[in-house]
Amino acid sequence: MSSFNLEEKRLKREVIKRKAKRVLLQLPEGLKPEAAKLARVIEDAGATPIILGEPCYGACDLALEEAKALKADLIVHYGHSPLIMQNEVPTVYFPAKAKVRVAGVIRKALPLLKNWSKIGLLATIQHLHMLERVRQALLNAGKAVVIGDASKTLHPGQVIGCDFSNAKAIANEVEAFLFFGGGRFHAIGVTLSTGKPVVIADPYTREAYLLDEEVNRILKQRWANISEAKKAENFGIIVGLKIGQKNFKEALEIKKKLEEAGKKTFLIALREIAPERLMQFPSIDAYVNTACPRLSLDDASKFGKPMLTPRELRVMLGELSWEEICRKGWFENEL
Repeated sequence: MSSFNLEEKRLKREVIKRKAKRVLLQLPEGLKPEAAKLARVIEDAGATPIILGEPCYGACDLALEEAKALKADLIVHYGHSPLIMQNEVPTVYFPAKAKVRVAGVIRKALPLLKNWSKIGLLATIQHLHMLERVRQALLNAGKAVVIGDASKTLHPGQVIGCDFSNAKAIANEVEAFLFFGGGRFHAIGVTLSTGKPVVIADPYTREAYLLDEEVNRILKQRWANISEAKKAENFGIIVGLKIGQKNFKEALEIKKKLEEAGKKTFLIALREIAPERLMQFPSIDAYVNTACPRLSLDDASKFGKPMLTPRELRVMLGELSWEEICRKGWFENEL
């Protein structure tokens, strides 16, 4: 039995309503085991399903080019909320709401929150429908709870890998955050964006823990990357080819800045940004990543050479201080 609500009945209705004949099914890695079941639902609705086997890293990674190449007349995208506005191929989003228990892991989280009375509450799209239960549990424990609602594209309390505006909006009102969901990346992003402590309540592992040691390690790593990049002469500026990660204008601006600073620059366009692909360019000393910021922060040690975010480059060039980036965050949409 799936740990997620896949909304099979709605999926069948959407395919029939849209009179789709060829459907591209896009799933993140954690939901790919459900692909065969969902493909059968699409077939029962009278359409031909095509399961996309490529990785899917977020709402920014919509398989638009693949859908056009395969002449699909509908994209079914699971696991994320809408982020990209396009009218080339009709797209239906399914959040894949998690079916997990709340009470046990919140009981484990409460002792970790004992030093703070005002708590900000955050989650990813799969767990937003559980926030009210989490909020009530915190209220019952005597906590004041705040849920941010500042983003134009996200739901209240929601965070995604490059948008922590709902956390930033309430950072001055709370003493710490509770992130309800699986994994560490989003919670790390909250800490880097707000400077506030974050407790993770993971309903899958049923464990709760603070992130302070890991965040300190990442901060040291980021400063070391910036320091190392200052010695570099040849910079590769990475341009993402995924529809939600194309920032070519920003890449050109960065190229100009680096050349004005006396550096040699090369624009490198990639769809999948992986260490083995960058190893093919041994003469490049450091990289600036204009695609998904998660690659710079989450996978930095795998690349072997400095991989800066655009804002870290501003620190390297003296346009922004280390204290400012720690205060304002690592993500461009937060200024």
